[in-house]
Amino acid sequence: MERIALQNLIDWNNNKRKKPLIVWGARQVGKTHLIKEIFAKTYYKDNYIYIDCKIEDEIREFCSETANAQKIIEYISLLKGKQINEKILLIFDEVQECPNIISSLKYFCQDFREIPVIATGSMVRIKLQRETKKRGSKENDKFLFPVGKINQMTVYPMTFDEFLMNSNEVLYNTVKKAYENKTALDGKIHELAMEQVYKYLIIGGMPEAVDAYIDDNDIFESREILKVLYDNYLSDMELYQASQEAVLRSRTLFQNIYRELNKESKNFSPGLIEEKSKTRDFATSIQWLTLAHVVNQSFQLKEHVTMPLMSDSDSNFRLFLGDIGMFSYQSGINAASFVSAERENTLSGIFFENFVANELIAKELKLFYWRGKASAELEFIIESDNKLYPIDVKKGRGTLNSLEKFSNHNKFEFAIKVSKNNYGYNAEQKLLTVPFYFIPFVAKDLADGTMSV
Repeated sequence: MERIALQNLIDWNNNKRKKPLIVWGARQVGKTHLIKEIFAKTYYKDNYIYIDCKIEDEIREFCSETANAQKIIEYISLLKGKQINEKILLIFDEVQECPNIISSLKYFCQDFREIPVIATGSMVRIKLQRETKKRGSKENDKFLFPVGKINQMTVYPMTFDEFLMNSNEVLYNTVKKAYENKTALDGKIHELAMEQVYKYLIIGGMPEAVDAYIDDNDIFESREILKVLYDNYLSDMELYQASQEAVLRSRTLFQNIYRELNKESKNFSPGLIEEKSKTRDFATSIQWLTLAHVVNQSFQLKEHVTMPLMSDSDSNFRLFLGDIGMFSYQSGINAASFVSAERENTLSGIFFENFVANELIAKELKLFYWRGKASAELEFIIESDNKLYPIDVKKGRGTLNSLEKFSNHNKFEFAIKVSKNNYGYNAEQKLLTVPFYFIPFVAKDLADGTMSV
């Protein structure tokens, strides 16, 4: 399947001053497939060496004992029977099993910068954090993170535009062209695009689930795959946590994201999960889940907003699941509800909020929301090119009361209402209305500082 992140790898590869690359990302989001099966096989063909640190014991053990890049190059060249040089791509996968490889990237950068190196794995940041704390008792034995000596990128679950690109390329091109031309789609095509949004809400962006849907056009098969992936995520929470209590809290927190959002305030409420508990009791679990890219965190802003955006309080925030398919699965709502005629009444607005949150995060935008007085609220506030863009997510038409109250305290370029409605701009209200299927392109423009009407 095609991934937009491929272009990031190509850009890195073409950069004459590139450094070793670390690719972050949650489990099963397609990191290995992207790097090995698409990028390496296309741009290096037979000129790459792939190392799975989980199963290649000899290399893992050797690299655990040294961060010396020259020794590592010599050893792997001899073991693989292929001389590593500037024409050979070296891929270290599952590096959480051998964090010392991350330390060695400093020396790859310093001494062998001409050799292209990519390191990736799941929960790498969590393992590195554990290694740092574990080794911290001796100054000379501290884990060395190669600050300033690496390039970095993150792979996320497939965004809606990637889903559409792979499932219906003709419709994807039509939607993309309409956004670029700032025009509304014809009514029937608009309905077709919205149908795909509803399918994406239930399937999500985990590549295996998307692949099953594309191959067999079977939403329920994708749902079964999501169940397995969901259970695997819960099992992963045994890894690299300090205590069984931390594991249990992380699992409970993960399993209650939908419940937390499906209440009036939507703010994280520890008492909803564990009676008489406080936010600080879940601090370690929240950090674990966000470092693992399983959960995305959005911080609250109040009344007058200043830039750069900063949360008004560490205790007021919201949590979103990193994949909308998993979020829909966690909700327990029947899969048929997403494709039935009654879906407008069945699905609450939080499905669309989680969807928009993930699209923004996938473009490396930081999440903030705004709460004013008398229940005034805007789901997202984005800072782009030193300008503010409030984003209102509406399942239906909705009112603009919150935007009016926000404008009493804050200046903004223009507001963006994301809904099922077609494209349009109201200059008097400074309001851009975009349908849900446009949000990946909106997010990219906001990230690039090129947002316009």
